[in-house]
Amino acid sequence: MMKKIIYLFAFLFIAITNAQIDDKLGFNNFLQAGTISVTIGGEFITTGTFPALVTERVDQFVTRIYNEAAEKILATATSPYVLEEFKKRIEKFSLREIILKRSTGEILTLDLQKFRINGDFVNNPYMKNDDVIIFPSYDIERNFFTIEGAVNSPGRFYYSESDDLQDALELSRGINKAYENVQDVDIYRLSYDGNEMNVIRVTVSSTISLQRGDRIVVVADETQKKEFSVLVFGEVNRPGIVPVSKNNTTLKTVLENAGGFTEEASLKRSKLLRGSNNIRFIIESEFGLNLEDVNDYFRGWPNPLLFQYEANTMLRMSTLTEEDTTFFLIDEQIRQMINDATIDFTQALDENSETSKIKIRDGDVIIIPPKLHSVYVYGQVGNPGIVSYSEGKDFRYYIKEAGGLGALALDEDEIMIIKGDSKEWISAEDFPNNIDPGDFIYIPKDPIRSFDYHITKLTNYLSIIGSIATVIILVVQLGK
Repeated sequence: MMKKIIYLFAFLFIAITNAQIDDKLGFNNFLQAGTISVTIGGEFITTGTFPALVTERVDQFVTRIYNEAAEKILATATSPYVLEEFKKRIEKFSLREIILKRSTGEILTLDLQKFRINGDFVNNPYMKNDDVIIFPSYDIERNFFTIEGAVNSPGRFYYSESDDLQDALELSRGINKAYENVQDVDIYRLSYDGNEMNVIRVTVSSTISLQRGDRIVVVADETQKKEFSVLVFGEVNRPGIVPVSKNNTTLKTVLENAGGFTEEASLKRSKLLRGSNNIRFIIESEFGLNLEDVNDYFRGWPNPLLFQYEANTMLRMSTLTEEDTTFFLIDEQIRQMINDATIDFTQALDENSETSKIKIRDGDVIIIPPKLHSVYVYGQVGNPGIVSYSEGKDFRYYIKEAGGLGALALDEDEIMIIKGDSKEWISAEDFPNNIDPGDFIYIPKDPIRSFDYHITKLTNYLSIIGSIATVIILVVQLGK
């Protein structure tokens, strides 16, 4: 037995070697013996007569010829725009109502689109010599039907003369099982002049014939079993995405499902961000966090055009002065970018508090930042930067720790404390001990003025004084 196997492999090796040496005696002759001639006509990417294998079915043959032709056409594109235009044009053909004519006179109507869905080889027979494949005219703007609603693949489809409702359901890959109690179908049918709409209601099992232009809606209430989620990150024991209901999950429940706060959680600085597609940008820029792991959770990035439009609608009927408008636009941009809710997170886990009962929405982001143990001092100091927080110390202590006031620093009544949580500016001289971890101390600079600057200011003052004196003289003269 082993000898026979060895002899067989030896024979095949010799045959392949001889085929490589002499093509006339090799496999090319064998392949040519299995080659047939098939013609493609009608509205297709290319037409003409092409070689095919006897082992090829219609779909294999059509796909191969299409790919070969498309590759040649797209290779001639001279720019991305031309490439996109070529792609649109070469895709304009129908996989339905394809006519296959045999040399025997037999005529078959094929639906390759259905074959690719149900795998029924009735619509995908083997090729025979001298077959002719004719693609129909592709006027999808007039020869179409659409199907929407509770189906797996809604869309527009090429209309075939024999189509009924079951064909439409098959092409849209059937009823989507996510929907419950799907029983009815509405068919919206326009009159020929397009001025009258007739709505036909049938059951999903109906075999009613379709007409060109029919718009089918498989009726079903929208399922609310969706991926409602909240993102909780920072100082909780199980940060990440927390599943929630549509509109009935409380803040307390979300935080408990996230494992509760860690000992390092800064509840005073915690935030609930809501309703903005700019949240990721804010989080990464302000908190310095990398959110690649939850990239799909966020629904976009800052849109300056959206901000401009909404700000303009806000200002259109306002009575703000030019100076007030500048400050309003700053506040409006912050509102659009963050849209955070004012919440006291120290009460978030107290079941008797109103805060714990706040309803969380899909897409909300809860930030629980860590406690800060420092104060940032900058501006006109010797060594601007982070200074460790020391409870009870006033602003002078932190300035001293940061290297003391610089030569160009303004007086103490100009030094400001910027609160880390609210970003409110308060006078350091008026509230010297109102400093918390995470706050900022800013020391402004006393700008150096040139001689020309002082001359210009003096000239302005003298001009004003002169104008006032002139008015006084006129009043005195008139009084006489």
